[in-house]
Amino acid sequence: MKKIIAILLTTLLSQTIFAADEAFPDAEYLKVCADPYLLPMSNSKEEGYENKIAELLAKKLGLKLKYEFFPQRMGFIRNTLRAESEEAPGYKCDLVISAPSNFELAATTEPYFTSTYALVYVKGRKLDSITEPSMLNKFANEDGNEIKIGVTDRGPQQLWIFYNNLIGTMVQYQGQSGDIKSNPGQKMIEDVAKGKIDATIVWGPTAGYFAKQFEKEGIELVLIPLKDDPEKPQMRFSYSFAMAVRYGEKEWKEKINSLIKDNKTEIENILMDYGVPLVK
Repeated sequence: MKKIIAILLTTLLSQTIFAADEAFPDAEYLKVCADPYLLPMSNSKEEGYENKIAELLAKKLGLKLKYEFFPQRMGFIRNTLRAESEEAPGYKCDLVISAPSNFELAATTEPYFTSTYALVYVKGRKLDSITEPSMLNKFANEDGNEIKIGVTDRGPQQLWIFYNNLIGTMVQYQGQSGDIKSNPGQKMIEDVAKGKIDATIVWGPTAGYFAKQFEKEGIELVLIPLKDDPEKPQMRFSYSFAMAVRYGEKEWKEKINSLIKDNKTEIENILMDYGVPLVK
């Protein structure tokens, strides 16, 4: 009789676990879609903040962690989140750790952080008097100081340069080259540190992370966040980021939403450890 009861309890327990796990796309792995060369977000050595957040989520879910790496550029979602696995039933990966909150190619969770672009220069050189980005206009145009500001060939930075009458200071960098290992934000910050340019405007998480790396070399980088201007909605600098799943996977999306909510403090601590400037 005891043996029969034990079998019934085991069966009931396994059915309960299965029912609780129906929302999971994979019963064994948390399969994450990520870029192999995009620090501070992620890399194949699992050194980015997305990697650390993925480790946290996998631990909370009681799943092993597995990656599908592909460069985050055109075709990323098609070749990762939407691509069927050739090795086993299902998709190559089931979760993107960072996606714009208004992302159209996948279903996004509630945003879990907001950051902004930042002006970056080296402390102790010619720009120490600049405490607000708008002060560069007077510094260059009225006071006659020669400066070089590095910006990519796409994004809101160029608009900011234009509206602040700083076209003559602009040094243009390629935003997306043919080299998938190339990180334009990192390159511009390195050139600021080396004195090739005087300042740059870079996405905040990239600026904060590489500022911490150069601090180890005795080079202090100053980061000044750029603020959105309500009168110029086309020149937006702050963006919110969420996680992303496939459309139609409502239960999986809600599971991730719950994880984000329940682990909000731990996720924010990871972001702050990487120097990500958070906008409340």
